[in-house]
Amino acid sequence: MSLLKKIDLIQKNFKAELTSSIDDLDKISDLHNKYLSRKGILSTLFSELADADSKDKPILGQKINTLRKNIQDQLSSFDSNQTSKKSSNIDLSLPGDYFAEGKIHPITKVIEDISNIFKNIGFSIFAGNEVEDDFYNFEALNIPKHHPARDMQDTYYLKNDKLLRTHTSASQIHFMEENEPPIKIISPGRVYRNEDISVRSYCLFHQIEGLYVDKNVSFSDLKGVMEYFSKEYFGKDVKVRFRPSYFPFTEPSAEMDIYWGLNSESDYRITKGTGWLEILGCGMVDPEVFKNVKYDSNLTGYAFGIGIERIAMLKYGITDIRLLYEGDIRFLRQF
Repeated sequence: MSLLKKIDLIQKNFKAELTSSIDDLDKISDLHNKYLSRKGILSTLFSELADADSKDKPILGQKINTLRKNIQDQLSSFDSNQTSKKSSNIDLSLPGDYFAEGKIHPITKVIEDISNIFKNIGFSIFAGNEVEDDFYNFEALNIPKHHPARDMQDTYYLKNDKLLRTHTSASQIHFMEENEPPIKIISPGRVYRNEDISVRSYCLFHQIEGLYVDKNVSFSDLKGVMEYFSKEYFGKDVKVRFRPSYFPFTEPSAEMDIYWGLNSESDYRITKGTGWLEILGCGMVDPEVFKNVKYDSNLTGYAFGIGIERIAMLKYGITDIRLLYEGDIRFLRQF
């Protein structure tokens, strides 16, 4: 069969197939692939054109191009008609679909708010490792072998002498090893403790660790920054107090409380009847810690650690810490 007759036959066959497929979207798609794809019928015609007589090539090439354009136009016209039909079936008076709006998790919100407060006074953010070794999590922080924090009931130990960090204080050591003073950082992140899960405790939680190291840093500087943070986060009228405490990596050490009040039964329960609530631990960096990172003995500094879950529970009136981790959409929608 001559190429010219093939072109005419293909035109007739396509018209017949299009007519029989007019109401079937799948068949229309098949027609497109059959005639216009890279290995389709039209492509075959162009291959055969290469073997045609040179004097016939211009006419045959024009006819093949015309055939291809006609097929493309007819298939495109069908697509347009189908789209028009679909559009005519749309009832614009019907209400639209509801799409749930995403919310920021309360823990993330608290971390962002607290981080912004400290960034405003010159602190930068440093992200540490969640998997640590004994040196960074304990030894370098002046926690000796016999310390209770090393007990298996507190720490999740992994293979190859690794463990899940029990506090973000480990980030201090990494940063001091790699940077010279002055240092002014906060390090937010997850920490892990092998504790029973209850209303008030969980096997993982979040902390923001802060560290400031320079010459002539004093406990008064620490108190001033902690009071500034409290007023920025809890309001100008908040009352704070510092109580002596003990942490292996700070000396002297303190816990800071805010006055929560005794206005309700919940206040009595949360504050154990005192009206005061601890929100963070802090203190002056122990000189032994500076020795472990090979810092000069003339440096001083302070560190503090804030428990994010406790702050979130206070801010949003959450009575059960487990709600923060269950992923219940009804709970998260409130924020």
